[in-house]
Amino acid sequence: MADLFTNSKQAEKYAEARPNYPNELFDFIASKTPRHDLVWDVGTGSGQSAVVLAEKYKYVVGTDVSQQQLDHAQKLPNIRYVHTPDSLSLSDFHADVAPPDSVDLVTVAQALHWIDLPSFYEQVRSVLRKLDGVIAVWCYVEPVVDPAVDAAFWRLYNWSQPYWAPQRKHVDERYRNLEFPFEPVQGEASTGPYEFVTEKKMNLNAFLTYIRSWSSYQTAKKKGVEMLSDETVADFMKAWGSDGEEVKTVKFPIFLKIGKVGAC
Repeated sequence: MADLFTNSKQAEKYAEARPNYPNELFDFIASKTPRHDLVWDVGTGSGQSAVVLAEKYKYVVGTDVSQQQLDHAQKLPNIRYVHTPDSLSLSDFHADVAPPDSVDLVTVAQALHWIDLPSFYEQVRSVLRKLDGVIAVWCYVEPVVDPAVDAAFWRLYNWSQPYWAPQRKHVDERYRNLEFPFEPVQGEASTGPYEFVTEKKMNLNAFLTYIRSWSSYQTAKKKGVEMLSDETVADFMKAWGSDGEEVKTVKFPIFLKIGKVGAC
């Protein structure tokens, strides 16, 4: 993932274009942790989740392999951002991020499919509080606007498939088949996925900026392919109407998996 999101312009596009997450999502997650002292927000990027979590928990540690992403993160007194390498020994991880058995909640927003899961889950089990520490991971999928824009979007999205990394299949599958070896949290019969939705107001330029923030867009660009060709932009312009200036409500379905350490 690191080389797809580390250049400064791409990090800026990501911070500008990506949707925020709804309060209902964070309220649900926070209701499942008995304590509200410390959160580890993994793949924090520009701090979208960390900022909200900082309102509900005393301290948040946000980590990311991209310093450029962290440079665009909002700074708050109870958030500590840490630039982490792709690989980190457990002892260094405990020193730099969090000591063993100290974290109430681990969160991963739109990033779990990029992570080496065996190593990551070892870190999760080591830092979460035993028995009641919670891990919550979620992804959002293809946006929904209106029938005309959605049709144009899916023409592009289907055409773009060769440029997506293989891990993207986990997002397309709503994280249903992604390894998640944890127990259901209190009050729930399974680890999910549970569905939420977030909304973002966009004109066509903002919507195209969102597309330019895709990892597949960057991959295509490196191969000399402009995903948003004049023809494709014209297709979106026709579908959007109003010369692209109309602000539309763009909905992003979110799929959450949540579990606790338990005896694992």
